[in-house]
Amino acid sequence: MSKMTIGEILQKYPFSMSYFVENKLDIDGHEYETFQEFLGGFDQEQVEDLAMDKKELQENLEIFINQMNEFLGIKEDMGVKSLTILPGNDKSGEPEGFNELTINTSQIISIVGPTGAGKSRLLADIEWTAQKDTPTGRSILINGELPDKKWRFSSNNKLVAQLSQNMNFVMDLTVMEFLQLHAESRLVEDIEETIERIIQAANSLAGEKFQLDTPVTALSGGQSRALMIADTAILSSSPIVLIDEIENAGIDRRKALNLLIDEDKIVLMATHDPTLALIADKRIIIKNGGISKIIETTEEEKEILQELEKIDAFVQAMRISLRQGESLSR
Repeated sequence: MSKMTIGEILQKYPFSMSYFVENKLDIDGHEYETFQEFLGGFDQEQVEDLAMDKKELQENLEIFINQMNEFLGIKEDMGVKSLTILPGNDKSGEPEGFNELTINTSQIISIVGPTGAGKSRLLADIEWTAQKDTPTGRSILINGELPDKKWRFSSNNKLVAQLSQNMNFVMDLTVMEFLQLHAESRLVEDIEETIERIIQAANSLAGEKFQLDTPVTALSGGQSRALMIADTAILSSSPIVLIDEIENAGIDRRKALNLLIDEDKIVLMATHDPTLALIADKRIIIKNGGISKIIETTEEEKEILQELEKIDAFVQAMRISLRQGESLSR
């Protein structure tokens, strides 16, 4: 708690405002400071006038929050460490072909199957934390338990960030303004540094670099997807990322996935691309609306992946040459 800003404390423990009021501490305008930094702003004369014991105030805040949590029956949120899918049925009502699938943070799972087979339905079941109340009859567990109601019914505490196939901005903002608004809404302490991290990560993914003063409506499809992937990885609190056909994004796909798992996200992606399917730790096979089986990527497939990535790099190099107006030769 010592590393949390006052704004973060208030967001997580709204009742803590009463502690500040009771101790006559005016925190208005200090939301981006830690409580220790806030107390450090009082000089010796103010401390004596207010009969303030800084150490005791810090210790008592934590005691107050723990006691209130216990009184209200609130369990500390330890974060999302795993997602479990329990089987339902396919479109014919037949049981799905697996017992259960647990996915941990920093794992990538691909979802493959023919168009219309039910890949998007699986993504929707995860987003809604289905509890046998969707057409598939599947259930979703978080950390091995039934999901908290906040995941299902609250507009806050978003469990899932979904990166759809088509991402177009309609707001009249620059990239800087967009990122600044998002960072402020998350009560980020060092907004400037965070924005710099995001723009660097986004430009490492996009084919054509863009600037902070670029209007978001002027971004290409690939640039928009690069920006949103970087924003999701670095700034979003959502622990689970669902991606629909990243192969059509016009970005460096391997770097994009590495960025997400480096930030401890659980990543599931629906794809038709064999390279992306084999990058994943496991792949879910969808047929007739149901999960027919789950395959773990083998060592032989990882060797095949290396060959596919060489081909992909060759094609990407030709694509760049053509875009730059160069002639191709053998």
